[in-house]
Parts: sequence; C-alpha cells; structure tokens
Amino acid sequence: MIRYWLLAARPKTLSAALLPVCCATALAFREGRGDLTAALWCVFFAALMQVAANFINDLFDYLRGSDGSDRLGPERACAQGWISPRAMRVGIGVTLTLALLCGLRLLRYGGWELVVLGAACVIFAFLYTTLLSCLAMGDVLVWVFFGFVPVLGTYYVQAGSLSPSAWLMAAACGLVTDTLLVLNNYRDRDQDAAHGKRTLVVVGGERFGSALYLGQGILGYVCIAFTAFYGHLWCAILPLLYLLPHYLTWRKMTGIGRGRELNRVLGFTSRNMLTFGLLVILALVAHGW
Repeated sequence: MIRYWLLAARPKTLSAALLPVCCATALAFREGRGDLTAALWCVFFAALMQVAANFINDLFDYLRGSDGSDRLGPERACAQGWISPRAMRVGIGVTLTLALLCGLRLLRYGGWELVVLGAACVIFAFLYTTLLSCLAMGDVLVWVFFGFVPVLGTYYVQAGSLSPSAWLMAAACGLVTDTLLVLNNYRDRDQDAAHGKRTLVVVGGERFGSALYLGQGILGYVCIAFTAFYGHLWCAILPLLYLLPHYLTWRKMTGIGRGRELNRVLGFTSRNMLTFGLLVILALVAHGW
C-alpha cells in the first residue's frame, strides 16, 4: 500500500517545486540575508503542496474518466484501483493539513500576510485540475506558483523584503519550469482538442507550441542573466550552459512531432530544468569563491 501512495505522490515532480525554493535560498544567503530554518520550512511546505496537488490531480482525473470525459493515465493510482477515491480524499486532507501546519510555522518569519499566499496555493491546487488547465490558464499558473510564489515567498521569509534579483529569479524559474507543461501539452494537443481541453498549444497550434517551448527557456536565461546588473555576474555566465541542451531538446521535440516518443523528451526537459536550477545555485555560490 505504501508503494502505491508513493507512486501517486509522483516524487519525480518534486524537483519542480523544490528548485525555486533552493534557488531563492541561495540568493538570500548570497545577499547576506539567508535563514536556514525558514528555508527548511519552505522546503517542507513546497514538497507537501506538490504531493497534495498530485493527489488532487489523480482523484479528479479519475472522476472525469469515470464518466468517459477524459482519458486515464496508467500511472493514476485511483484509475488502477490501487487507492480508492475515498482514501485519496483522506490523503489529500492529511497532506494539505501538514502543508498548512508548515505554513503556520512560517508566519513568525513573514507575518500574517502569508495566510493569503497559503490560501491561494490551496485554492488554485484544486482550480488548476478542475477548471483552469482546461481554459488555457495552466501556463499562467505555472509561472505564478512555480516561479513567483515559491521564489518570492522563500526569499521574503528569510530577508523580510524583496530585491530586484528575487523578482528576476522568480520570472526565470517560472519560465523554465513551464517548458515541462508546454511539452506535455504539445504531446497531447490532438487528444486535448478532441476532448475540448483548451491549452495554449491547442489555442495557438503546433508551431506556436514549439516556439513557446524554445522561447521560454531562452527568456528564462535572459531573466536570470539580468541579475548581473545587481552584483550576480556569474548568473549571466554559468546558466549559459543550459541553453545548448535546451535547444537540442527542442530539436528532438520538433523532429518527433507527436506520439509516445515525446515521453523521452519529457525526461530530457526535466533534466534541463534541474540543470538550470543547479547552475543558478552554483553561480550564486561561486561568486563568493
């Protein structure tokens, strides 16, 4: 049973939630404003919210699929009968409760205004799966909740204010992370269109989706490179190494075009995202050498 819950939690997706937190923490320490305890509570909150979002996605995909309105992926725990919908609801409740307890712990660092931020995370975890991902809003939510919210929130609870570099890093993390969603939507564009699911790729078409994937990676680098104007010169140098694998992955993506072979490209994109985050962290650390 534990194995099935681990599969439903999809631990491979945790990098998307934790990398912005780690990048923001590296920036806070680089600017002499880091707080390791606050950073750890941010890590716990981000990880638990990501797991909760995965559980919510699993449950509602099953509920949609049960009436024939959507396809069920083979990795879905509810679809496979490994976890009942009732048990999944309990799992969602427990995980969200733990996440909110971590959020409450962060109030001593960031103040009661964080309550609004935490509530937004919970609300949009449900709205993304049930509504907004079908209305071409999925990418906007990734920019916000995998870029601006984790980076600015993590930086703020440690520093007590926001720097220009934090805003630039937030934009960069959101853009690079969204390449994963764009590729997923690029792969599923025909099925999504057939089921009435409107993503940016469905609305804009195949060529737009291809350009969006390539452009977001490039613009993500540009955003982080601009932090050089605020004293982080290495952030304009080391993350350059991300652009080549990003471009090569884009070439693979457009060369394959459609079908299950694009699943391999998802793995490459995830690797590139991790590479970007590690290069940013290394650039911030290297400045002090």
